[in-house]
Amino acid sequence: MKVTFNATKIVNQQSVEIVSKSTLQFMVSHHFSSLWLKDGGSQNLGQLFGINSGVAQTYLSFDFSPTNYLNLGLAAAGRSRYEGWAKFRILRQETGNGGMPISLGWYSLAHVNTTKDPDITLSWNKWAFVHQLLIARKFSDKFSLQVMPTVVHFNTVPYGINNSNMVYSLGLAGKLKMTSNKNLTFEYSRQLNMHENLITKSGAVVSYNPDLISLGLELNTGGHLFQFFIGNTIQSSLVDQLARNPMRPDDSYKKFNFSNVSFGFTINRSMSLKKDKE
Repeated sequence: MKVTFNATKIVNQQSVEIVSKSTLQFMVSHHFSSLWLKDGGSQNLGQLFGINSGVAQTYLSFDFSPTNYLNLGLAAAGRSRYEGWAKFRILRQETGNGGMPISLGWYSLAHVNTTKDPDITLSWNKWAFVHQLLIARKFSDKFSLQVMPTVVHFNTVPYGINNSNMVYSLGLAGKLKMTSNKNLTFEYSRQLNMHENLITKSGAVVSYNPDLISLGLELNTGGHLFQFFIGNTIQSSLVDQLARNPMRPDDSYKKFNFSNVSFGFTINRSMSLKKDKE
């Protein structure tokens, strides 16, 4: 068997890995504000490139594996939203002739917004769901890739063009080993359909970025795994990252500027709950 990735998350998205049986994992993630505001001037330096802006999305999660093939988790996703998930290990890559060439997993997440909204009379309409098929392969001791076909389902969506309840995307992620405790990671996901020109309560018209791009650096200290990353989202929940990412270029998708980029980090800590044999 091969460990394809060092963490259960690559950057923002899930990897094919789960923690081992009877292991509890705690994760905290922060997504800071824009790296450089277009008209921010000296304010950009004062806000330390978005890190000291006073704006940050925080994601706190606990997950536990009752078996080596199932992982269950709960999270506080920020802004009065909560999530729960299940991740399944279906296949595990094996070495040798005739061994399984890939690792395969499945991830399903339920997301609920508990913010009071007088326009939403049915609590069921506050729910959204994510389903991902995780297909990964470790090509060498240094390089791994993963493909993630994904669907995000909203029980209700605001009025607008192409306001489908289902948003489909296809993602690619990878890991490049640098040293025994350092790895470079990347993610790219592209929405195959998207919400466009959504009309908010105030009458504003909103569109979202169809691309999710992230680059990361993993540092394993033995007790903790630190993941530092830069990407084009400030959202902490996968629901928003893959379907409602607001950080898009001002005029067109092809116009890049640093107001659409932000820093972030994740800290992972896991502990075994197995009883020591006497």
